[in-house]
Amino acid sequence: MAIFWIYKVWILLLPIFDSAVSSYSEDQCSWRGSGLSQQPGSVEQISLHCSEGALDWLYPKGALRLTLSPRLTSAAVGPGGSSSGLITACVKPSEHFHGAQLYLERDGVLELLVGDRLETSPPPRVRCFSRLPGEKVALFLQATPHQDISRRIASFRYELRGDWTARLSLDSNPIISNEGACRPCNNTELLMAVCTSDFVVRGNIKAVDEDSELRAAVIKVSATQVFRQKYTLFTGTGRLTRTGEIRTLLQCGVRPGVGSFLFTGRVHFGEAWLGCAPRYKDFLQAYAQAKLAQQLPCEMAVD
Repeated sequence: MAIFWIYKVWILLLPIFDSAVSSYSEDQCSWRGSGLSQQPGSVEQISLHCSEGALDWLYPKGALRLTLSPRLTSAAVGPGGSSSGLITACVKPSEHFHGAQLYLERDGVLELLVGDRLETSPPPRVRCFSRLPGEKVALFLQATPHQDISRRIASFRYELRGDWTARLSLDSNPIISNEGACRPCNNTELLMAVCTSDFVVRGNIKAVDEDSELRAAVIKVSATQVFRQKYTLFTGTGRLTRTGEIRTLLQCGVRPGVGSFLFTGRVHFGEAWLGCAPRYKDFLQAYAQAKLAQQLPCEMAVD
């Protein structure tokens, strides 16, 4: 195994990191460094502790060892609001990812996720995977030899979630299952999604386009009420309406239609992805029933 430590970047998803760390970024979420500053044959130790961040490895050479031990907040877990130890991770390489290859290692078996790209190669896709409790999972980022490394940068963003069974997948060759991704939410899941989602919006479907690169449906939404948005997803100059886009799997078969919906979901690498999306009148009925039974996980101003 020592050979791998010399030539590969290890990104380990561990619940506890108890060894010394030589360097990390001040915010403990991202790291940026250069292979030119490393001694030949050295392995630089890095540790990050956030549920999302980025790594920029300029002029890849030598090796890094990066450990991720995220402190997942309640907002980072799925609609259930609790964690069973499952962690889902997604990695989004930059469009100009060069100079390295990215592998997933699971129980000693390596699988190539992102290869070293040529100038004419299409942009690499997001890759996602899950780690079960007790399962040994790692990512290896291996520098590839080049005579000219002046234009080589291996850069990617990462996200981690607990109990995020992913009602979405950007992966063109899914490692995580999409089974049940299009299943309607039951009332319990819906009410919890209202409390924990990155965005909760009432609105209408104006159009549905196709994102061929992501193999996703893009729902054009006219929002009449924004209850919550973690990021600025729905904008507009009008006083009563805002517009925005929400993505979901093509296989879910979303079509334009009349009526008002409640859209909930997660922000994934800056884009909104659909979670629960009942008709607004059905949400109001479920909300009223839970409130009467004093079983609301949280309250919101509804009309």
